[in-house]
Amino acid sequence: MTDPAAAERGLWIRQFRPAGPGVPRLLCLPHAGGSAGFYLPLSHALSPLVNVLAVQYPGRQDRRGEPALRSIEPLADTLLRLLDPEDTTPLALFGHSMGAVAAFELARRLEADGRPASLLVASARRGPFLPPGPSFHHLGDAAILSEVRNLGSADALPPEHPALLQLALPALRADFEAVESYRATRAAPLSCPVVAMTGSDDPRVSPADARAWSDVTDAPASLSVHPGGHFYLLDRTAEIARELRSLLGVRPTRT
Repeated sequence: MTDPAAAERGLWIRQFRPAGPGVPRLLCLPHAGGSAGFYLPLSHALSPLVNVLAVQYPGRQDRRGEPALRSIEPLADTLLRLLDPEDTTPLALFGHSMGAVAAFELARRLEADGRPASLLVASARRGPFLPPGPSFHHLGDAAILSEVRNLGSADALPPEHPALLQLALPALRADFEAVESYRATRAAPLSCPVVAMTGSDDPRVSPADARAWSDVTDAPASLSVHPGGHFYLLDRTAEIARELRSLLGVRPTRT
């Protein structure tokens, strides 16, 4: 008999590679318009020493028949409910762009629930207490697609496929609305370390903007700047994996 809770968890949280027993978990949240598959290379690089889990948002790919979420808070609420409270292996959070603020809100909820994250990595996103950046979700399709291409999104679709664009745009617009309408409230700081990662040439996130993530925690906070733009990690998977292994305290097994 199918377990409904396990089925729902499998819909939202994907595991691409097997992991060793008792290894730390790394829950990865993608960017606006992104999917769980964005983290497949990172999963290959870190498994089996790290149990890499990736969130699949509704409204895209195999979940395209579901309405996309238009705010960050319900996303964080759902993930908190789906994360097994009986699993005591360390849980680190990695969020890229929109995923960074979703990971932050999830970290807050985990803290309030008495099961704090071991680490928050906020990638390609300015600190959540900074003034909001430009807004695109209320503009036409062309403006949204122009911003996606400006950022160099790996999930952007070419304009010569209008049918595919029409399928992708509702989720993309909803994601933009979610992240652009998000306003972080001041509350008790996190107790876990926070690492802000950014690309040196990101057109939307300067190193100073990323450094502002230090405001969300009482634990140590650091900034890691990598060559590249908003999607710097696509070309730096091995480097990012090494850094994450160090942060998570795991070492590759020598053969």
